[in-house]
Amino acid sequence: MIRVTEQESKYHDIDQMSVLEILKGINEEDKIVPQAVEKAIPQIEKLATAVAERMVNGGRLFYIGAGTSGRLGVVDASECPPTFGVPFDWLVGIIAGGDTAIRKAVENAEDDAAQAWVDLQEYNINAKDCLVGLAASGTTPYVIGGLHTAREHGVLTGCIVCNEGGPIAAESDYPVEVVVGPEFLTGSTRMKSGTAQKLVLNMLSTTVMIRLGRVKGNKMVDMQLTNHKLVDRGTQMVMDELNIDHDHAADLLIRYGSVRKAVEASHK
Repeated sequence: MIRVTEQESKYHDIDQMSVLEILKGINEEDKIVPQAVEKAIPQIEKLATAVAERMVNGGRLFYIGAGTSGRLGVVDASECPPTFGVPFDWLVGIIAGGDTAIRKAVENAEDDAAQAWVDLQEYNINAKDCLVGLAASGTTPYVIGGLHTAREHGVLTGCIVCNEGGPIAAESDYPVEVVVGPEFLTGSTRMKSGTAQKLVLNMLSTTVMIRLGRVKGNKMVDMQLTNHKLVDRGTQMVMDELNIDHDHAADLLIRYGSVRKAVEASHK
């Protein structure tokens, strides 16, 4: 397959550019990303719909990836519990090489096609669950092997890749292919490709959480109150919803532990 993500940058002699020229070049390439994501919305819709249906029936969502892609999956999974108040095992991000690889590259971890399923077995993944493979190249062996074995066990599979027609898409029931073209820095998929994957992950997990009822109106009513900023935000939500003063709202929020519970208690 032709990997667009590995094609040479259209910018030459970037080591001779001024700081301003470098920044403008990167920004010019970044403008391509949301347009590429927009073209993939029909694919994202299918994946989000299928994942939400599984999760409504008790399934979980897993991400697997290596390098930048793996880190992005870990970030998205780890941000959903505090944002939407869901259990930490509802969304799980797994990176090739284990948690050490989040901060430091683990040599050859992405080349082990059998390891992803071993890693997933630690969570007792089963046919109720969903697995989304993340790989800019669309060819990472760790992800290919994980998706292939998962499909054999009835797990719903999807992917977010930045090349068309690769083996990871072929192993996915619901592939999402966001083709952003060559990187500003040749082959550096932490740039446009990583940005594209982050945007799609935002869309996927947020849409699924909304479909699971974790949002009311446009508010994160189940968010965890883990710092003063979030307590203040939650207090304002309660004030707006119940049309009460700050102190009363803050008291309800602290007493019941979430915006949703505070509002529901006041309506009883």
